[in-house]
This record gives sequence, C-alpha cells and structure tokens, in this order.
Amino acid sequence: MSTENEGTAAPTPPAAPSVPPAPAASTPDLTKAPAAPAAAPADQGYAPAEPEAPAAPAQAQAPAPAQGAEQTQQLPPAPAAPPAAAPAYGYDQTQAHAQSPAQPPAPAAHTAYGAEAWPPPPPAVPAYGGQGGHGGGAWGAPLTTDGTPPPKPKGKGGMVAAVLVAALLAGGVGGGVGYWAAERNSGGGFGSTTITAGNTPKDLKRDAGSVAGLAANALPSVVTIEASAGDGEGGTGTGFVYDQEGHILTNNHVVASAANGGKLSATFSDGKKYEAEVMGRAQGYDVAVIKLKNPPAGLKPLPLGDSDKVAVGDPTIAIGAPFGLSNTVTTGIVSAKNRPVASGDGSGGKNSYMSALQTDASINPGNSGGPLIDGRGAVIGINSAIQSAGGGGGFGGGGQAGSIGLGFAIPINQAKNVAESLIKTGKPVYPVISVSVDLQAKADGAKISEQGAPANELVDPNGPAGKAGLKPGDIITEFGGKQVDSGPTLISLIWTYKPGDTVKLTYLRGGKPTTVDITLGSRVGDK
Repeated sequence: MSTENEGTAAPTPPAAPSVPPAPAASTPDLTKAPAAPAAAPADQGYAPAEPEAPAAPAQAQAPAPAQGAEQTQQLPPAPAAPPAAAPAYGYDQTQAHAQSPAQPPAPAAHTAYGAEAWPPPPPAVPAYGGQGGHGGGAWGAPLTTDGTPPPKPKGKGGMVAAVLVAALLAGGVGGGVGYWAAERNSGGGFGSTTITAGNTPKDLKRDAGSVAGLAANALPSVVTIEASAGDGEGGTGTGFVYDQEGHILTNNHVVASAANGGKLSATFSDGKKYEAEVMGRAQGYDVAVIKLKNPPAGLKPLPLGDSDKVAVGDPTIAIGAPFGLSNTVTTGIVSAKNRPVASGDGSGGKNSYMSALQTDASINPGNSGGPLIDGRGAVIGINSAIQSAGGGGGFGGGGQAGSIGLGFAIPINQAKNVAESLIKTGKPVYPVISVSVDLQAKADGAKISEQGAPANELVDPNGPAGKAGLKPGDIITEFGGKQVDSGPTLISLIWTYKPGDTVKLTYLRGGKPTTVDITLGSRVGDK
C-alpha cells in the first residue's frame, strides 16, 4: 500500500474476507468459486454445479430427456396400474428415523374407472406427515380397497415425481370426500359436488408497511444497469434513483467496464430504458454515480436511512437483478454490523474495503449496486458482495456462486458522502492516516510496515500518524473505539470517517499500549 492507508502487499490476511479479482459486470465475492456450468450466461454470473441427483429406482427406467432438459430430476413413467401411495410432501423414506408399521400389499389392480361401486366408502382420517400423526400414511395418500394405505416406494430417486403425484392424488381424494358428503346430505340422492370458497375481496389491499407494500413503493425507483466495454464485453447490475436530476447510485464494479468509451443503460421496472453516463467512480469504496442522459420527469428518489442506527435483527429487503432477473425482491435481517470486507474489483491488484452491513437476504450476482432497505422502506446500504461456500467465487471472481445467506452491503452513510463528492467533483475523497500497513504481518492488529521503503514513506512525519508519534513497527489495535485485527480492518474503519475528523487510536510498541488522538488527512482520487 501507499503511505496513506494501504499496504505493501496485495494479499489480504485471513482476518478479513476477500475475493479474487472480479469482472465489472457482476458483484465481487469473497472466495473463489468452483467452475461454472456451461449453461450459465457469462455476463450474469455463474452458479455452482448442482450436486448429482440420486439414481432413479431400478424398477422404472426414466425416458430419455429432451435436448437441453435438466436430467438430474427426471420423472418416472406412469405405471400401467394405479400408482402406489406417494410419500408425504418432501418426506424422504431413506432418511426416516423410524420405519412405519408394515403395510399390507396393494391389490394387483383396481377396478376400472367408472365401474367402481357408488357411493364409495368414506376414507379413513389421513395422517399429517410421513410418520406418526394419526398413524396413517401421508396426507392425501389414496387408500386400498380394505381401507389401508398401500406400501410406500423405496429410495429417493423419484422424490420429485412423488411430490407431483401426491398433489394430483390429494385432489382426487378431496373430490371423493366432497361427493360422499353431498350424497349423505341429500338423503341418498345425487347432490352437487361443487365446493364454494369464501368470497374474495374485489380489491386486495396490502398494508403500506408490509414487505409487499414496501417493495411496491421502492421498485419504480430501482433500475437494472447494463454496462459494456468498447469490445462488447460487460454485464448486468443494479442501481437506484438518488435524486430528481437523474443521478443513479450503484457499485463501481458494475459500471467500470463502460467508464472509458463503453455503453451504459438503465431500465426501470416499467420496462422503459434510458442511456446513461458515468459521473464519477470510487474504486476504493466500490461506489459509483451514473446519470441518465434524458431523465424522465417525476423521478422518485429512494429515501436514505441512517446506517449508524441499524441494529442486528432489523428486517431487510434486497432489490436487484440477480443473474439478470430484474425486479427481484428478497427479505432477511441485519445479521451483523461493522463486518470488515475486502473485495476485488477485477483489475488484478486493487481491492475495495468496507465496514459492511451483513444480511441473510438472498443476494446474488446482478444484485450489485441495488438497495438494501429497512422495515420503513429507507435505504440502509448498497448490496456489494457475498461469501460463498466451498471456496466458491461470488460477484465477479473466476467463477460465481449463489447466496448462502452471507451478503454484504456498503453502509448508506458512507455511500452518501462518497456520492456527494462524485456528483460535485467527479472524484472521491478518502480519509487517510498516511502510513503503510504490512498486510502479510502475523499480528493481532494492523502493523505499520518496517521495510520496503524509507521510513519517512512508511510513516509520513507530516501526516496524521506521524504527528501523533507513530513509527514503523507499531501495531494499531483500536481505531475509534473498535478493535483492529488486521490491515484491511483498519482501512475499512478509517473509510467510515471523513477527512478532518479526530479519532482515538491505540497502538502497541514493545508490548506497551498507547492511545492518541489523530486528525484524519485526505487523499483525492484513486491511485
């Protein structure tokens, strides 16, 4: 890093999650993803290969799938005789903790449809679930002639097919019950089998504070961004209306490919598309502002909340275009605050740093730049990165994976400060302490580099840290009252402040802690 906030080596230490370089078209993740399947579009991110489905039962050979069809969940062909009872919805026989009581075998064949005796006997009370309950089979399972459920199929290769069949059979049993009840009520005559539902309100109104109400209010102010470089390469991301002048707030990595002569457009939820241009980018913050070239009248900016007042457990709503699926809404909670995150921008050596809001709302490639909204409908963050399982890449690594419930958003208080600077000057302004941090140091804190450059470059004697008495080799352990466990954590915390702010800093020298007040300096633009 430079003598400001950055380190002497690019690798990020284990203490803070990081991701490999990311293409601008998608969102950076914190780990490296497995190879993506060939079917996934290159400009919308990749999903990890799905696990191999269990083999179909030996008794039934699955028909050959059509070209391009998913082969891991084939449906078995319909048997000549009526099918055996389907297992409970989602129930897996091979994983049951206890075997159901032995069932009598099903008859070889049923009476032909239409030739059975009428009225049929009333069905036994069904059990709810795969086992236990009232002691019967799955809810909706057909009964044999002696009133007992037929044997259940073995294995789990036909689980998807069983669910579909169970749904159909449940409708058949319901019809039988309805007929039997009508016949009994009519004294032996043939009565109507129609069951009338309650009256549905003509106008179904949803509370403005519900998820549906908040989403309906926010969607018209969210755009799907398409960015492409001069060679045509690019991808899809998300942004939201920042003001009535047509400024759109998003991530830097969403629009970076179009920053130098590329094409940029924004499509609203009503399908209307507008050409746009980049007003300013902040690579370090991963924030960018674009502007619609011919903005429509009546733009409605999303209200901005106060990310400093967010609490763990607060509800969240994420809106974006995951894998290019525009106007997608997901929900969750704030699962952590002040999570230090370093994510690659795809340039091969530069990282973005944030002290992020963590959420379990489903966020995927394409959600980048979209709003994270609180329970009042106010924006509390910009969705930017995800952590993927198994070393998988996220929003722009060598391969892309989907959400596992660990999404990260730039706090809106920080993003707002950056946006104002980009709109006014086109350049970001970073708070700095003017030291070089050793990112490879094995220390419980952020260690100031001791080599790689002259001492006056490792700690600028006229900079904020130098004036406060810090020297090469000192280990910074606290900043602004928050613990520092690594170089990226320190940078993430510094960038939550503004130039000119005075912050308390604690460092170790020879094992002895010292706390000083430090006034932050500034750096204009990215390096």
